[in-house]
Amino acid sequence: MPPRSDEPRRDATGSRRGAVRGGAARGGEPRAGQPRTGEPRTGQPRTGEPRTGQARGGEPRTGDPRSGESRGGDTGGISDARAYTPRGRTIRESSEDRGGQRRTPRAGRSGDPFRPALQVLDGGRAAANRSGRREAAPTGRSGVIRTVPPRVTPDDDEFAEPPAPRRRPGRSVPRRGDPPGRGAPRRTETPRRTDRPAGRRPVRKPRRPPKLAEPRRRLRLGTVLVLAIFAVIGIRLVVLQAVDTPAYAGGGVDNRLTRIDLPAPRGSIQDRTGAPLARSVEARYVFADPTMVKDRTETAKLLSPLLGVPASELAEKMKRRGGLQFRYLARGVDVAQAKQIEALDLAGIGTHRDERREVPGGDLAANLVGFTSQDMDGLEGLEARYDDLLRGQDGRRVYEAGLGDLNAPIPGGYSQTTAPKPGSSLVLTIDRDLQFQVQQILSRQMAQTRGAIGAAVVLDVKTSDVLAQASNPTYNAASPEQSRPTDREDAASSFVVDPGSVHKAITYGAALQEGVITPDSAWPVANSITRGGVTFRDTHPADGKKLSVAGMLAYSSNVGTIEIGDRLGRDRLIDYQKRFGLGQPTGEGMPGEASGRLLPAEQWSDSSYGSVPIGHSVDATPLQMAAAYATIANDGTYVQPHLIKEVVGADGKRTPAAAPVTRSVLSPQNAAALRTLLEAVTTVDDATGVAAAVPGYRIAGKTGTGLRYADGRQQPGEVGSFIGMAPAEAPRYVVAVFVWNPEGGGGAVVAPAFREMMGFTLRHYRVPPSRGKSPNFEVFPR
Repeated sequence: MPPRSDEPRRDATGSRRGAVRGGAARGGEPRAGQPRTGEPRTGQPRTGEPRTGQARGGEPRTGDPRSGESRGGDTGGISDARAYTPRGRTIRESSEDRGGQRRTPRAGRSGDPFRPALQVLDGGRAAANRSGRREAAPTGRSGVIRTVPPRVTPDDDEFAEPPAPRRRPGRSVPRRGDPPGRGAPRRTETPRRTDRPAGRRPVRKPRRPPKLAEPRRRLRLGTVLVLAIFAVIGIRLVVLQAVDTPAYAGGGVDNRLTRIDLPAPRGSIQDRTGAPLARSVEARYVFADPTMVKDRTETAKLLSPLLGVPASELAEKMKRRGGLQFRYLARGVDVAQAKQIEALDLAGIGTHRDERREVPGGDLAANLVGFTSQDMDGLEGLEARYDDLLRGQDGRRVYEAGLGDLNAPIPGGYSQTTAPKPGSSLVLTIDRDLQFQVQQILSRQMAQTRGAIGAAVVLDVKTSDVLAQASNPTYNAASPEQSRPTDREDAASSFVVDPGSVHKAITYGAALQEGVITPDSAWPVANSITRGGVTFRDTHPADGKKLSVAGMLAYSSNVGTIEIGDRLGRDRLIDYQKRFGLGQPTGEGMPGEASGRLLPAEQWSDSSYGSVPIGHSVDATPLQMAAAYATIANDGTYVQPHLIKEVVGADGKRTPAAAPVTRSVLSPQNAAALRTLLEAVTTVDDATGVAAAVPGYRIAGKTGTGLRYADGRQQPGEVGSFIGMAPAEAPRYVVAVFVWNPEGGGGAVVAPAFREMMGFTLRHYRVPPSRGKSPNFEVFPR
């Protein structure tokens, strides 16, 4: 605010504000309704006087603050409002009426009748000069009149707006939003009594102006905030442009990438000579995009003769199901047929590289090899057991391609190819030609029975290589879906039976090794023997005659064998059973191989002393029993039978299979003595194995008749078996044949089957005939 002046406030004409305007009109006569001199104002406007600042005749009053106009450009304000006389005229107008005469601050002070009223309007305080000094309040009725200096309006700014008037006590404040001159009516105060001292009126302290905020602090804070925002934005831009660029760029590229799997060729399964038993060949698969097929019925009719699939089945596969865009129509289609399908140019039909498993021999070693699914996953047999080795690793080609009609690799775009790694190949110990002949012989011999199960195993004596392993019934591995699950089992490694009399070779070998008997031992043998209330009889009664050990084997004497078992003892017999490989899987390589079962010593009953030595109360597989006889043929050394010869990698590198487990069971002398004793089975008159003799070769072996148990229950019929080796003087091969016939008579089949299999094996490998003849055995020595 500017400093207050010592001069009384005056209007533009020099008149002192707050003084009484002329009490009469220009002619000196008092106007009608004007209060008399000295008469206090009532504070009410005159009746009928307009409030808009106009005179009675409708002409706007000069200088009236409520008219919005003023003389000389002065718009008037609250100060002019204070200077109104009861007749509504301002001091400025009165001065102009008096011809512009200027009154001194003290002129006419004593004769002003309205000074008390002005004193009330001024708050009852004495006017202070500009220097801040207060004049002494006079006593009596005269009060101090606060004068206001005139507001000077520059002559050069005619339309300048005066400053806002100061608010005075006793005056109403216009409401916010009221237009000028339309506020609440002005309230005037009645003159205060002058006999009351003005000093006794309480003095109001001026309000302190609100403390304003520090602008510099606000400026600094705003600057810091703006800089922080810009810093965050800048850092984010740097991250997006530098750090996250590969991710966003990769996201865009990923939408344009096309991925094509490159199947890895599955390794083949070969025989010992490299001839394929199962292999993969290039083929095509035919697929449909149901969303693009226009006429699925007509399309199915065109594809049916080429794919060999009914048209109704193809049409069902091409039916739209949601957003499905891929459906196999056929797998393993020949390349020539796929080209014919491509030539049809059918909408929504396409072909792609595929792989088909081919089995050249059909059912040749099918129970060993097994088969795969359409996705080249091994499901059974060696295909399942060595699936990880045969499968290999698929490759992939990833490249940028356009969309729609531009669905082709983009030149210069992203492209990466991962070459597939073909699977390794398995080389088996199987001889394909021998395998074929063994299967044919077994199938032909078993044609005489119904519902029978047969198994045949051919082992190399020195290495225990499985040269042939046949099962009957069998199936075509190229079309496994047309077979029964039981037809696909490998009977040689999963068919568990009571071996019967073929187990007697183990009992005699253990007795020879332990010195219980010698090759020349003989003693009287009764026709039957009882153990634990069970009577065991011989099929060839000796009638109490002295019977040699060779005769006991030739006639398969149960009584003589039980007596040898009594001399050997339970624990030693169990120990030799384990040494010969019974009671545990051989680890040949076939999945699901059975382990068989040996009767623990603590579970033996009195009858077990009669049943176990002759091959009952014992569970074994044909493969286990063949390995036991190969131990006798190999001078008493057990060699684990095995199917895998070597593994051939994709690069052609050959890795031999792990060396088989070996252990000594019998001494070479005892093994040779046992082989000689076993020759009596095929040479002694009326012996049990005469039908198994091979002309020109010395054959050592043993017949057996056992039982079959399934889920702990004995099955009807019997299991006939024959296991032999040739040539007996220096064995090269072991052949085991087992046949279970639910109607009985399995023994009549196995001996002729063995003779054919062993004869072909010896001729196939060009084994020369035996030079000498088998010894003459004395069955009933004197």
